[in-house]
Amino acid sequence: AASAASAASAASAASAAASGESEENPRELRAARLEKVALMRAAGVEPFAYSFAPTHSSTSYAEAFRDLENGSEEEGTVVSLAGRILTRRVFGKLMFFTLQDEVGTFQLYLDKGRLGAERFKALKDWTDSGDILGVSGSPKRTDKGELSVRVDEWTMLTKALLPLPDKYKGFTDKEKRYRSRHLDLIANPEVRDTFAKRARITSWIRRVLDEKGFLEIETPTLHSTPGGADAKPFETFHNALGLDLTLRIATELHLKRLIVGGFERVFELGRIWRNEGISTRHNPEFTSIELYQAYADYEDMMALTEELVSGAALQTLGSTQVTYQGVKIDLTPPWRRATMSDLVKDATGFDFSELDVAGDPEGSLAAAKKVAAEFEVPGEAPSVGGTLNLCFEHLCEEKLMQPTFVLDHPKEISPLAKPHRSKPGATERFELFVYGRELANSFSELTDPVDQRERFELQALKKAAGDEEAHDVDEEFLAALEQGMPPTGGLGIGIDRLVMLLTDAPSIRDVIAFPLLKKAE
Repeated sequence: AASAASAASAASAASAAASGESEENPRELRAARLEKVALMRAAGVEPFAYSFAPTHSSTSYAEAFRDLENGSEEEGTVVSLAGRILTRRVFGKLMFFTLQDEVGTFQLYLDKGRLGAERFKALKDWTDSGDILGVSGSPKRTDKGELSVRVDEWTMLTKALLPLPDKYKGFTDKEKRYRSRHLDLIANPEVRDTFAKRARITSWIRRVLDEKGFLEIETPTLHSTPGGADAKPFETFHNALGLDLTLRIATELHLKRLIVGGFERVFELGRIWRNEGISTRHNPEFTSIELYQAYADYEDMMALTEELVSGAALQTLGSTQVTYQGVKIDLTPPWRRATMSDLVKDATGFDFSELDVAGDPEGSLAAAKKVAAEFEVPGEAPSVGGTLNLCFEHLCEEKLMQPTFVLDHPKEISPLAKPHRSKPGATERFELFVYGRELANSFSELTDPVDQRERFELQALKKAAGDEEAHDVDEEFLAALEQGMPPTGGLGIGIDRLVMLLTDAPSIRDVIAFPLLKKAE
């Protein structure tokens, strides 16, 4: 398959010439191909077939006949393959086509003597690059060592009306690739490999959680009260019910209500929408997995996070040693653990955990803001905990290249986490950072409904003051919480960022099949 791909690239000019096509006249090309559709139908040949049954893929074919010697053919064996024409090379009474299927490429050996003059001519006249063919024939290896299918029968499965991107120029423009992902997948096999790996990663995560007794239960995507994260939601309106609704910004609150209802291990892997900026790490529509386990805490969630992430690396790459954007990263557990205040202390020399916030709130806040100002930390927070978080984000976050659990976040920025059992002002929460990016977030979940109401009310005050990422009090969730929720550990993992890490993708849009883009001008 590799040699066929090399031949495909080298032969693109010959292929274009054989087809009589040029990238310069797409309208004429389409008209010419439509004319071929008409000619085929006039000859009683349907250019858009209903089905075909391949016996092999390109890779299974290469494996099955890897020992076939140069210049030999298994004439008594019949194989069937299907794929898209990448190149056509015509040499009088002999033609060579390179076809691509889902997993690779393969070569067709087309002999006029074998096919007959009429079928050979029809194949030559009616086909173009981009067409999808089904073929049957015998395995043959050419004198130069290229495994081929010596074709006895061919079927036009789909006549392409548009040409493929020019192989010499390549299909490399990022914007065009994102807008025309179907062409990107055809022209760049490594892109197909990225999305195949993504599918294997999510499948493996689901399989592991299933083996551990977790149930995947779908929760609503339309919410009357957004919650579960600090994020601005997308707003919509339900005509039949006359309701203002938002697209979900998290699955958390509904999954926790399932825990209240008696399920002990639940999760959902699905789409989340947040009306926020776009960058190499952020897309308004993204995929996350959230899971909740009764009778567990954030220590249990750290162990589970290590198992899921390192296991996904092993399943995808065969190793926990990962190279991302030139940086070697070791995902082998156990991972480093450090509190947010300790990391900021390492960067500034100032220990936020020694501040007497309860006894001297004004002095503590002034001291915290002084440190932030000394280190030119942008932004301003109305609390010591918020200032600590700003210092962490500005001074520490990007330096966490190896997997690090950042622990014990301030209560002010963790409205759904249980207070730390031994550290006043902190919560039992961690975020996992790899390559300076947040990959996971976890709590010992807050189960005290009175405390939860107070935190929701603070969020509501922030919203009333103009904070677009703060939210109202969710009375339905509080009513559920008052029924009693067992001690619970919760975990959220960003699937897109995990796939980025394990496929060495520089941008989140490289791992989302159809990322949201500006309207084309």
